[in-house]
Amino acid sequence: MTMVSPRLCMIVLVATSAAAFSPSQRMNSVSRSHCASPSSFRSPSCLFSETNSSSNDYDDFAEFSSTQLTSSNDDAEEADSFLSSLQSRVQQVQDQSNTLPLMILDTMLPRQILQIQIQHETLKSLMKHRVSQETPTLGMLGMAKLSTGQTLPLKTGVEVHIIQMEKATDKPPTGTITNDNSSDEPWDISLRAGRRFVIEGEVDKTEEGWTEAQVTFLDSQVEEEKEVQQFSKPSMEDPSGMGGDRLSVARAMSKAKQFTEPNMNMKNSLSLVDRWIELAKENERSPGQIDALLEQLGEIPPEHEPTERALWVGALINPVPSMGVAMEIRPQLLVSKRAEERVQVAFDGIMKSIRHMDGSARMW
Repeated sequence: MTMVSPRLCMIVLVATSAAAFSPSQRMNSVSRSHCASPSSFRSPSCLFSETNSSSNDYDDFAEFSSTQLTSSNDDAEEADSFLSSLQSRVQQVQDQSNTLPLMILDTMLPRQILQIQIQHETLKSLMKHRVSQETPTLGMLGMAKLSTGQTLPLKTGVEVHIIQMEKATDKPPTGTITNDNSSDEPWDISLRAGRRFVIEGEVDKTEEGWTEAQVTFLDSQVEEEKEVQQFSKPSMEDPSGMGGDRLSVARAMSKAKQFTEPNMNMKNSLSLVDRWIELAKENERSPGQIDALLEQLGEIPPEHEPTERALWVGALINPVPSMGVAMEIRPQLLVSKRAEERVQVAFDGIMKSIRHMDGSARMW
């Protein structure tokens, strides 16, 4: 048996290891496994394609220069452009959501339902357009009569939802909204009043023939919170900030309670609302009119929501169509700026209507 010295074995082992991990083999292995070119780092495509090894494969940063840092500025500009475009689209959607086509017909209050028959082609086109766009809403405005006798559209109205739209089965009644073409087919339309709004800016006429405007929707709770917060805030008229009345909303809540609490001045100590309903049923124009009205309006809002409670009372005593037993208070309720004022308008309206119907103080 031939004996090999340990020293000779070590020399052979080292030589073999060096050959297996030579620099040329290492770099060929690297060039096949990732993108070696510095320029390819600016494109994600290098993650999915092979690149040829170059003379600088041994040094991945051989072609790197400080000018390549400017690519981050280009990316930032592209990002800014994208964000600007996104914000523009978001703003456009918001503008569209706050743009309402307007219909000037009758003053309505939230929760009321108006049933009309239309024959005018422009109105029919508007209804079809809103339904097809999955935005079956319009802006309903009433008219205000000035002291000079002139009538103008209100700038405050309600958003109405199209809850029914079908071909009319009956002949158009007197007062149907028509145009000059008597052959136009009439439609029966039902509209339910929802959110209040105020028109911002000018009213525009569309190419299709109807008018529309940018609106701001009003929220009763937000309005009442602002009333409280405005107390002690300085203003141009009152730099001291002491001209507000933080108890105004509290008084509105207290007075709103009187609509539903027992009233010693009413027959059988009924509340104002219950006494009005009792008398109205004796004066309704068709059987079941008041029950149907109450079903439309739903439950009266709680006393701690004075604005909503006042609007509910207004919708009760001024139904659509009118019963002729109360003063018209809907426009005043819409344009009032404070909760206490709205409650007072509704309170005066229901008291006068009760006295008119029980004969103690006829209005006409």
